[in-house]
Amino acid sequence: MSVKMKFISKATAAVFGSALLFSAGSASAQIGSVDGLLQDIRQNAAKVEAENQQRIQQFQARANQQSSLLSSAQSELRTLESRAANVERSFASNRNQISRLEDELRAAQGDFGEVFGLARSKAGEFKALLDSSLITAQYPTRTNVLGRIAESKALPSAEDLDNIWKSMLVEIEAQREVTEFPASVANINDGEEQLVTRVGPFSVFTSDNAEFLSYNQPNAESEGDAPLLALLPRQPGGQISAAAETVASASAGELVYAPLDPTRGTLLKSFERVPTFVERFGNPLKFKTGYGKVVGLIIEWILILGVVFGLLNLIRLFFAKMAINGQKRKAQPSKSNALGRIMMAYENAQNKDADTVELKLDEAILRESPKFEFGLSILKLMAGVAPLLGLLGTVTGMIQTFQAMMIYGTGDPQLMAGGISEALITTMLGLVAAIPLLIIHSFCASLARSIQGTLEEQSAGIVARHVESRGLGTGSGIA
Repeated sequence: MSVKMKFISKATAAVFGSALLFSAGSASAQIGSVDGLLQDIRQNAAKVEAENQQRIQQFQARANQQSSLLSSAQSELRTLESRAANVERSFASNRNQISRLEDELRAAQGDFGEVFGLARSKAGEFKALLDSSLITAQYPTRTNVLGRIAESKALPSAEDLDNIWKSMLVEIEAQREVTEFPASVANINDGEEQLVTRVGPFSVFTSDNAEFLSYNQPNAESEGDAPLLALLPRQPGGQISAAAETVASASAGELVYAPLDPTRGTLLKSFERVPTFVERFGNPLKFKTGYGKVVGLIIEWILILGVVFGLLNLIRLFFAKMAINGQKRKAQPSKSNALGRIMMAYENAQNKDADTVELKLDEAILRESPKFEFGLSILKLMAGVAPLLGLLGTVTGMIQTFQAMMIYGTGDPQLMAGGISEALITTMLGLVAAIPLLIIHSFCASLARSIQGTLEEQSAGIVARHVESRGLGTGSGIA
């Protein structure tokens, strides 16, 4: 009844709406007949009423259809509930039957049940051992039979028991072998097979270029044909790689040294964590910092600039000394060397008395001395600053270490490794920079003193010859 009242109210609204519209239209058309207006309103109301009745019939038809669908769904639900109850009863019955059969199986096995449990547990243990062995890379399917025995619920056959000790015997024999076999390497040529060399269960490397490989034991989640070998990201190098090359190129029966990893791969994988020279010290030419960070980079640049400057200064002093030695054998002075310029100063003052000549020569020597001492103070400063910068890096690194200890505690040493590395690296860099700079400074200072001594010696000889040439004697006031 309420639905019908809604439709009636809507129809009434529609009638009044159409009446208003019609009235407006009639007014605009200047229709003056009220009876015509009422007749039009009645016609529109009847039309609306017919439409409303049609809508009501459609709604009732849909309501009947929905009721039919609801009844069908309820009937299907009752059927499924009945089927679920039957399945639950069947499941409970099967479970009870399985339990009863298991009891019968245990009773039938008798003492063999203990043998079965022992064989299954040992097969599982030995399978785990073989899966972790490097030899499985050569025989990837050898543990399948052990896995089947470990997961079986039936008594093992005599053949299965034989497979357990035969697998043990194969492992023992393979541990003493040095052999080559084709295998897929995950990160070489998209996993294509290539020849690799295995040294017992200790190490494996490619036969072509003696690159060490890592072994990844199979697991249930990995695919059956997934490669078990992969190229190590960082090779050990040195004598270890050289020994691998020797084994790869050795002929049958030849006695050579072979690389052995007693940890069966763990030690070789640890080379991934060993930093390279560039990672440890950085690359100052590209302004790339290492463990020493900015302080270490500054020390490295001090070392580079100091060594280059010191070597250039050492070469300059060496050529100056050679020029002076050459001038000592010539009577004609030359402006190209210090001794020649001192001799020219004597020629300009040779008509003076001995005291004046000596003062002129001293003046010439004082004028030449700064040229030979140039750069010595800079080298000495660099040699002194480098260890101080190393000490600064040490203090900075230790501060970072203590901050990490304060925040994270001392449980994880890797958190403190960065600060300790910076502290040790900068100290080492400071000492490494100071030692060659001090050596170069010592050579430059020694060579400069030698040149100055030669000039003073030659100057004293010139004064002596000047006094003798004038016949002034030994006590004529050259004091």
